[in-house]
Amino acid sequence: MPTAVLTDRERTAVQAYLRLLHTVRAAFDGPTGGERPVVVPPVVLAEAEAALARAGLAGNEERLFRLLRAWCPAA
Repeated sequence: MPTAVLTDRERTAVQAYLRLLHTVRAAFDGPTGGERPVVVPPVVLAEAEAALARAGLAGNEERLFRLLRAWCPAA
C-alpha cells in the first residue's frame, strides 16, 4: 500500500480530526443512562476546524478522508 506524504498542515489537520473522532467515540462510550447528553469539548471542535482551514481542507471532506485513509487506514 502506498504511503501518503502529507504536508505539515495536512498532517496537523488529520491529527486534529483523529483527536476529534476519538473524543466523540469516548463521549458515546461513556456511562449510559439517558440523562446526560453527549458533549464534545468546544476546544476540540475548534482545533479541528482551524487545522482543516489552515490545510485548505475546510469544505473538502473528500480530500480529507482520502488523506486520512492513506495515512491512517484504521481510523
